[in-house]
Amino acid sequence: MKLELRGVTKRFGSLVANDHVDLELRSGEIHALLGENGAGKSTLMNVLYGLYQAEEGEILIDGVPQHFRGPGDAIEAGIGMVHQHFMLIPVFTVAENLMLGHEQTRGPGILDLAAARRRVREVSDRFGFELDPDALVENLPVGVQQRVEIVKALARDAKILIFDEPTAVLTPQETDEFMRIMRQLRDEGTAIVFITHKLREVREVADRITVVRLGKVIGEASPSATNTELASMMVGRAVELTVHKDPPQIRPGGGLEVRGLRVLSHDGAVVVDGVDFDVRPGEVLAIAGVQGNGQTELAEAMIGLQERVEGSITLDGTELVGQSVRRILDEGVGFVPEDRQEDGLVGTFSVAENLILDRSSDPAFQSAATIRRRDLEEFARGRISEFDIRTQGPASPAGSLSGGNQQKVVIARELSRDLKLLLASQPTRGVDVGSIEFIHKRIIATRDAGVPVVVVSTELDEVVALADRIAVMYRGGIVGIVPADTPRDVLGLMMAGENPTEDAA
Repeated sequence: MKLELRGVTKRFGSLVANDHVDLELRSGEIHALLGENGAGKSTLMNVLYGLYQAEEGEILIDGVPQHFRGPGDAIEAGIGMVHQHFMLIPVFTVAENLMLGHEQTRGPGILDLAAARRRVREVSDRFGFELDPDALVENLPVGVQQRVEIVKALARDAKILIFDEPTAVLTPQETDEFMRIMRQLRDEGTAIVFITHKLREVREVADRITVVRLGKVIGEASPSATNTELASMMVGRAVELTVHKDPPQIRPGGGLEVRGLRVLSHDGAVVVDGVDFDVRPGEVLAIAGVQGNGQTELAEAMIGLQERVEGSITLDGTELVGQSVRRILDEGVGFVPEDRQEDGLVGTFSVAENLILDRSSDPAFQSAATIRRRDLEEFARGRISEFDIRTQGPASPAGSLSGGNQQKVVIARELSRDLKLLLASQPTRGVDVGSIEFIHKRIIATRDAGVPVVVVSTELDEVVALADRIAVMYRGGIVGIVPADTPRDVLGLMMAGENPTEDAA
């Protein structure tokens, strides 16, 4: 099967999201579509999948023009799409999700759920997915939910698969497994479009690379190209992939002290177990570990989002345990949550409104219980410029922005007030290289201004780049706190629960 997009143009009002894009895809290849968030990659694939209709251009399969009025037409033509944010019903089983939109019956009004179960098992066995057809989706890990999406597409005989930022929500281990699955699909003849901005993954798995910038195809690149070359094509300028920072200038007094911290889940399980650490003014402590070892709960306890917390968290001598989120924010804690869409933004609110979510009652923006819109807009325009937020204006809904620009809104909000502590959890998850460079510089600038910084990240490259010291978590506890120049193989062992530094001592 050969797929061609010729001169595809898609507009949203005055914004040209895709500008006369040409693309070719062949069976048995992984074609990476590489570009910054907001470059138009997902929009282009949504056109191919029938979710959007292009104003100009055409789609051809084996030379035959296609006219997709919706995803059903694209699926019928052999195209499947796995979205970054999964299109699954959490309270349905795997088999029930498989049936959605393609319900089979074994009599008037009787769904043939047994046939759906058989199909799940057939596809799962073929690819070694080990999916339980009767498992509730809401009980499945994120990586397994992604397999459900893949099985949905393959069960409908997709010959072309579109993966939209598929590793944005996966752990490193799940990412490695996903790469294996993509190679297996390719080797069986499936044509794959791999939308991403992660350079290492592209170079590891792609057969061909097309780079998109500002809605246009910039050109093709070889998988043998360097990260610097690919990043420059994506961004249109030289990009610093290395974080440059001076040795920390530790300020005397104050800072963050955590002692004997325990966090219990709702069912009483210990998810953070007796954690102790300090963060001094003017340094970055990075908390590393495989996702699911208590990092999320630790960060939430520090900002007051966990209910069952024991121990002590003090900031400049003020106890935070037992305080409300509002009080902790007022104490000068800036918080970048790991899930910007769920916890960092209100998608239907404007960019301007999101920039003051935690300070809407500030006299700078409010009088007589009314927001002064002119002052808010002036403030927002300043932050949009300072933090290079790509948006049509302060009134644009935050939910309409690309992932990287949504993250910049969160970063801009938290860094636009006086801070005593910055807590950044997965600060660059799902963010492109240009935005990563920017966010890293702002984190280091905050540290250099004398603010203690805690960075929680599952990206080892990010941990090593930003940290002055590294605390490694495993099963709710801290295995050890080590210098930033600790060898990666040692950090890897610590992530598995071993601490060679103790053995050496």
